[in-house]
Amino acid sequence: MGFERTRALPKPTPGELDILNVLWRLGQATVRQVHEDLNRTRPAGYTTVLKLMQIMADKGLVSRNEDQRAHVYETRVPQIQTQRQLVRDLLDRVFDGSATNLVMQALSARKASSEELAEIRRLLDDYERGAR
Repeated sequence: MGFERTRALPKPTPGELDILNVLWRLGQATVRQVHEDLNRTRPAGYTTVLKLMQIMADKGLVSRNEDQRAHVYETRVPQIQTQRQLVRDLLDRVFDGSATNLVMQALSARKASSEELAEIRRLLDDYERGAR
């Protein structure tokens, strides 16, 4: 269908995922911009962020535009694709492939708001209609 996997991308580490989240939100950014954004929630050394972003470029998680003095980075993979990859991995490793167990644990781990529950119901209805 619409989603095809061409090659297995490396699974981002937790630190890499933090950087990816910044880049998904900003679109593209320099190391300094990512470093400043990350430091709002937790301390991160500039050289650590720089090294992680260089490794991420080598792994193919981000691309680096070297046309300017300060290199500009952006993600190479859409957020939804990375989320699907991580959920698929979690589903297989932890829940033995059971989407039911995954959803039940997700709902029991943190209370969902009434708005979130309504959205989940709508998504399930849409999914059922599409599956027929």
